[in-house]
Amino acid sequence: MPDTSKESCPPSQPIAPADAGEAPTSSVAPSPRASKPRVSDAALRVLKPADKPYKYAVGDGLYLEVSPRGSKLWRWKYRLGGKENRYAIGSYPETSLKEAREQADAARKLVKQGQHPAQQRKIERLKTIHGHASTFNALTDEWLALKDWEDVTKKRRLDMLKRVVSPSIGDLPVRAITPSMVLDILKKAHSNNGPSVMAEAKRTMFGIFELAAETFRVDANPVYQWREALPKNKTQHKRALDITEIGQLLRDVDGHGGNFQTQSAFKLMWLTLARPSEVIEAEWEEFDLAEAQWRIPAERMKKRREHALPLPTQAIEILNGMKTLTGNRKHVFPHRDDKAKPMVTAAFRQMLHVLGWSGKFSPHAARTTGSTRLNELGFSSDWIERQLAHAEPNSVRRTYNHADYMQDRAKMMQQWADLLDQWRRGTENVVPIKRESAA
Repeated sequence: MPDTSKESCPPSQPIAPADAGEAPTSSVAPSPRASKPRVSDAALRVLKPADKPYKYAVGDGLYLEVSPRGSKLWRWKYRLGGKENRYAIGSYPETSLKEAREQADAARKLVKQGQHPAQQRKIERLKTIHGHASTFNALTDEWLALKDWEDVTKKRRLDMLKRVVSPSIGDLPVRAITPSMVLDILKKAHSNNGPSVMAEAKRTMFGIFELAAETFRVDANPVYQWREALPKNKTQHKRALDITEIGQLLRDVDGHGGNFQTQSAFKLMWLTLARPSEVIEAEWEEFDLAEAQWRIPAERMKKRREHALPLPTQAIEILNGMKTLTGNRKHVFPHRDDKAKPMVTAAFRQMLHVLGWSGKFSPHAARTTGSTRLNELGFSSDWIERQLAHAEPNSVRRTYNHADYMQDRAKMMQQWADLLDQWRRGTENVVPIKRESAA
């Protein structure tokens, strides 16, 4: 047997196997006072094979496993979750003693974080093998490029993915993403953002992974139906609220102890019936408060056409209140963390979730509600459709009808704002306007 008190192992002497973490010992027990040998590359180079594999310890759980055929393999022993594990580092001398110690130190840090070094190394290897082109983020860009959507629609979908999905799996190769990872993302989305965001994330991920499956980058789509594992999405996205519900919702928002900016943006959406994204991305330069007008530029509109909106006195009051807070910034409603950016629609959904409305109302339904109630009250459908920036479905009529109806819409929206105040106070005895008088 080798004498480990020396830096060489005579090849003529057989070496008995030793337990991990212990250096091989000679047939004669060393003196208890004997000093611990200094491990060096010279000592490792002269290690000879024996009839059976044996381990040569270098300290802190790191050892060299010598096989009968002469190979020398680095191993690191550790415990995680109450179980003993081995981590393969490489072979000697290709991996030097110094390099092996450095890798063992890096692995020790992962174990302290509750991670198995081998699993983490597998993920890193997958990233290297598949490259950036096969990551979820890269596939997302490819999927969006294939969609015949407006840029603003693509941007909103990408923003949702960056907030909800990409932090967990964005940099992973799609083949490494499992159904359990997807399920965990969807559960967190429901808990943090509400059922509508969860449903949108599920639909989007399903489409992205369908592209991966069709291009042979995954064997199967990891997004399942999950009829029982996920909460049911009962949100009626476009159902019009009745008068009682409108009043209750507005009272709940008034009593919400959350962000004043979110409340103000939500109320401005109801007072103008603009799209949620048009409200939250509003810039101060778009408003002329003296003329009580809001002009949204074409690049921010769904139909890529500038849209002018009359502002009722209640909307001007809200904007004047915001001007004292954000008037020195670009956006009326800046992002909470990055003031150079606008707030996100998730702020509306989060507020509704806290108030208990996430399963009964979505922000876009304000437009559906406004259209339904205004038509019931007898206002001209031309005024209403122009206020909502809807395109005329009749192509012939669309060619000749360029009327803006700004003065008529201003009167209509002022009455609408007054009605919202009445409904919020619980006054519901509203006399409908005669349709012929509004024509």
